[in-house]
Amino acid sequence: MTAEQKIKIIRPATGEDKIFADKDKRISDFTFDENVSNVFDDMVSRSVPFYDEIQRMVCELAADFAVPGTNIYDIGCSTGTTFEALHPKIDPSVNFVGIDNSENMLNKAREKLASIMPERKCDLVMADVNGGIAIQNASVVTMILVLQFVRPLYRDRLIKKVYEGMNENGCLLLVEKLTSSHTILNRLFIEHYYDYKRRNGYSDTEIAKKREALENIMIPYRPEENIEMLTGAGFRHVEDFFRWYNFTAYVAVK
Repeated sequence: MTAEQKIKIIRPATGEDKIFADKDKRISDFTFDENVSNVFDDMVSRSVPFYDEIQRMVCELAADFAVPGTNIYDIGCSTGTTFEALHPKIDPSVNFVGIDNSENMLNKAREKLASIMPERKCDLVMADVNGGIAIQNASVVTMILVLQFVRPLYRDRLIKKVYEGMNENGCLLLVEKLTSSHTILNRLFIEHYYDYKRRNGYSDTEIAKKREALENIMIPYRPEENIEMLTGAGFRHVEDFFRWYNFTAYVAVK
């Protein structure tokens, strides 16, 4: 078995996602608190179609663009899954910088990445991307299901900041949930997505309650809006490398 075959993208979850299982529990806005961080790996693996494959593709492309002596940033690094999978593929002189606004998530990431830290510089930084972040000497930046949580008012500024801190020929790997301007297709995509969640064990109560909790904090863009934002920041080439109904992934090259 090769080293690549031994890589496990998603570790066993620390707990099963039952956050929204109580039908009598009052719903508030979704937050990445301790309860969510404790079940996040299970939550994302059951809620994001082809999550394992998306992570594999992101790591492959990141390895293609990573340059020795530079930095790879994971904005919204959550529990550190991407860095864990990326580590065996990347030259040890490449530094990892994970940014997240949840200390609970960063604590989980520190636990998950403890074994690689003696071999590679890995900084985990708490920061609110709405307020601006520092990017420098970056050959790769990843943002996996993060931009949709950034207030629209600040998204263009954030992407411009990423572009400015990236080296020439570097890439941004962006994974996002989408909405569509076509009303019928948008409804169908959402319905099929909820069917996917049901197949993964979520009840109608859980689906409805999570939708309500996310309503005010997750605002997906249309595909053309994402592309316009990336090209407007200066990226010279933008292409999608994954699409499943209302989920997509882009590679943007500086």
